[in-house]
Amino acid sequence: MVNVIRGDVINKPESSRRLAEFFENRADIDGNLYLGYPIIGTSQGGYQIDALLVSREQGVVIFNIVEGTDTSLNIEEAQDESINKIQSKLLQHKFLTNKRSLMVEIGVVTFAPAWRIKPNNSSLDDYPIITNKSELEKYLKEQIWKSSEYFEKLNSVIQAMTSIRKRKQRSYVQQENSRGAKLHKLEESIANLDRNQSAAVIETVEGVQRIRGLAGSGKTIVLALKAAYLHAKHPDWNIAITFNTRSLKGQLKQLINTFTIEHISEEPDWDKIKIIHAWGSPFIEGIYYEFCKKHNIEYRDLNSAKTIAKYGQEFDKVCEEALNSIKSYQRYYDAILIDEAQDFSHHFLQLCYGILKDPKRMVYAYDELQNLNKKTMESPEVIFGKDAHGKPVVQLQNKPGEPKQDIILEKCYRNSRPILTSAHALGFGIYRNEGLIQMFENAGLWRDIGYEVEAGSLEDGKFVKLSRTNNTSPKFLESHSPIEDLIMLKSFDSNQTQIEWLINEIEKNLKEDELKGDDIMVIHSNPLTTREAVGDARALLFEKGINSNLAGVTTSPDDFFREETITFTSINRAKGNEAAMIYVINAQECFSGYELAIKRNILFTAMTRSKAWLRVLGYGEKMRGLVEEFNKIREKKFVLEFTYPTEEERKEMNLINREINLQGGGLIAKSRSSLQDLLQALEKGEIQKEDLPLDLVNKLKDKL
Repeated sequence: MVNVIRGDVINKPESSRRLAEFFENRADIDGNLYLGYPIIGTSQGGYQIDALLVSREQGVVIFNIVEGTDTSLNIEEAQDESINKIQSKLLQHKFLTNKRSLMVEIGVVTFAPAWRIKPNNSSLDDYPIITNKSELEKYLKEQIWKSSEYFEKLNSVIQAMTSIRKRKQRSYVQQENSRGAKLHKLEESIANLDRNQSAAVIETVEGVQRIRGLAGSGKTIVLALKAAYLHAKHPDWNIAITFNTRSLKGQLKQLINTFTIEHISEEPDWDKIKIIHAWGSPFIEGIYYEFCKKHNIEYRDLNSAKTIAKYGQEFDKVCEEALNSIKSYQRYYDAILIDEAQDFSHHFLQLCYGILKDPKRMVYAYDELQNLNKKTMESPEVIFGKDAHGKPVVQLQNKPGEPKQDIILEKCYRNSRPILTSAHALGFGIYRNEGLIQMFENAGLWRDIGYEVEAGSLEDGKFVKLSRTNNTSPKFLESHSPIEDLIMLKSFDSNQTQIEWLINEIEKNLKEDELKGDDIMVIHSNPLTTREAVGDARALLFEKGINSNLAGVTTSPDDFFREETITFTSINRAKGNEAAMIYVINAQECFSGYELAIKRNILFTAMTRSKAWLRVLGYGEKMRGLVEEFNKIREKKFVLEFTYPTEEERKEMNLINREINLQGGGLIAKSRSSLQDLLQALEKGEIQKEDLPLDLVNKLKDKL
């Protein structure tokens, strides 16, 4: 089957449509047809190919598309230039060659469906011109690729994915079966974008586009690729890519820089493409801060926002205030891409929509389960409102033959099946003795995120058994190690024994397993106590000569990983990042208690940072309870079995376990000591305001 991916071919729409129609639903060809892609970097800048077929049967076929009936075009020069550009790009990759020979068959044709008569010129004998379906059919049958075993690697080059793998070389690996060796093979296996990812990158909507995907489905990479593609295609556009977690900035900048060089052979023009935080300040670029300056209205920082909003709602409130303070919008962006959209209310999304030039090109990506503040992603109708006639301003529809407006990324390329299903089971409380904690309002979302119904049905009050397939959870993600090594939940008698085990394992990872420092991340689930909780572990590592950082405290808020250094982090800063070996410590705090849905979302988010191995650690009775839940998941062979809750039951789920389990003498003294430590850390800048869990601070303020 040919997957048609519709990029930007504005000046050749009708001919491009005819070419796409020819290839759509072709069962005899396995590959991708790219329209308006790729853009190839040259010394003169980016060179765009009109259309490119990459298939197992034909190899590469370049289409120079002609719109209209003008037959005076220089066919020879256009075909020579495009084939030379593609050949030059492919020859740069040794794994596509055998000695001096490129192992990819490359053909080039001029596709001119509006021509009635071809030019009568003998010099064009070696320059095929195709004007109808029968000629195209004949050409494809004659174009035969005998080395289709190179197909996956060829796709990786065309999609610019090889540039990601170049970022981390593992030439130091010596042992055949070490974790470092397994990780190298794993990284090499994640070679290509799937059809939905490709569509999300290349297909550009004249309006709003929504990208939904579970953790590890590649949303951040897709947005970075899309930003680089749009910048290469439209260097005059003002493009913003914005986000909530500041530690994402470095990752996004590196990705966009890498992909842009791939497209135009030079770094991006950072005046035209901005990686910009959502809030911002006089010292940090931000969408909201920039909005206030351009509209000449009052800007509020966090302290000022606290005077008009409840804790946890500050940013929402300042965006609402800003929207209400203006009569008309200054429109200064051609496209805005929003990562982590689940962290924002509709007021921020409306603000972004307002500052866009027509036709309002806005892309927002999210995973609702990674929401740490109990916000719910609203529908496009709620976010963007209705017009004067009562019709929704934005309607997301996927129409045949047009770029997709609503894309779901169902495949997970980070987490193995055992890790992902365990994260979902613990996050929802599937095997919890007291019952479910939360559930999707729309049962069909389980299918959308890659589960299939093995038994029962996804209906209110009915039993259902859900499992992930090899298609949505690729087998290679789990086949490198035994399941008991992929994921481990471990309970200790005390915090001290937990920390000692953690330190010994990290030392082993570095000295025996051939992992690097930035392959390891230690996540603490409670941002309020992270600094104090990880202090002993960091000190013990230092005694062993192992460096570590506390993200956002000992490093810049915009940085996360550092080479040869173990990263300790709160859950807020971990979101959006990943590592091969993840240690989640003090996980017992997510087992029960107040705001349990938030705690389980924290656990889900922490677990899904792992791209290879996961260790969830804790101590005491609550951790033993969490291990008991996990053992049930393992006994069920990592499938989800439960009775789908009714509408009434779903309404009550957020009320489960709202009790506060803080009892016993000494509570007041203990609380006072903790508050004093927190205040000192804030005053010294050792903890940042955004590290504080907004739900807890909000409740504390209400009580006071």
